[in-house]
Formats: sequence, C-alpha cells, structure tokens
Amino acid sequence: MAIEPLSASDLLKKSHTRVTPQREAILSFLMGTDTHPSADAIYQHLSDRFPNMSVATVYNNLRTLTGLGIIQELPYGDNSSRFDYIETAHYHAICQVCGKIFDVYYPGLNEIDTITENATDFKVTAHRIEVYGICPDCQKKSAVGR
Repeated sequence: MAIEPLSASDLLKKSHTRVTPQREAILSFLMGTDTHPSADAIYQHLSDRFPNMSVATVYNNLRTLTGLGIIQELPYGDNSSRFDYIETAHYHAICQVCGKIFDVYYPGLNEIDTITENATDFKVTAHRIEVYGICPDCQKKSAVGR
C-alpha cells in the first residue's frame, strides 16, 4: 500500500504552525512546482486568488516556512532568492545563461557531512552544493546561432 504524501495543510499542522489560507497556498504552490520561484513570482501566481495579500505577506510566510525547515531559500549574489520545497535532500544545477534551476538527486553526497566532520572536526550544521553550467535548451539555442 502506497503512502500518500502530506498536503500543505497537513505539513503545517505537523510543524505546529498556524494554518492560514495564504500560508497554505504558498506552500501548496511550492510543493507543486519545480521552477524554484522567487517571492515575487509566488506573489504574482497567487495575487488573483488573494487580492488583498501583500508582497510582505509572501515574504513573511516564506521566512516562517524556511525557519520550520519545510522549504529552502536559495540566495544568489544579485540579492535575489529562489525558494524550493524540501521533499527529499537534493542539490541544484543552475544554468548560467537563463538562470533555470534543476534538482539533482545523488544519494552518495549525503555522506559529505560525516566525511567533513571526520576530516576537520567541524560540527556540520548544513551544506549546500550547486553545479553551474548550460542547460539543454540554452545549448540548443547556442547551436542554432552558429
């Protein structure tokens, strides 16, 4: 018998946080997308459904969900952040041309914390691995221009 994944509402309840319509909608959107949207993109996506919701509400809810460990903030050097639902541990491949972010699952990298702790005596609290390159779509566009 397959285990049903938790809904946004169930995840929030399990995290002992208040379930508001906006918070649930933000989390549901992140759970259903693999585009790693910015806060502004999330706001744009939900603004028709919640016309009285402000961008500040989106940011506050993203901060809460990040603090609970339900989502991950992916900050970048240009002062922008993208957000990602954390269903399973994964890493990111980022296109240097279009900025698209792809999830990469590689279980062997889960050992990096232990290896680092053993090699350095660090107490690892978190890690983040990103791989940069050019996505297939941008490679195709580049080949067309030749």
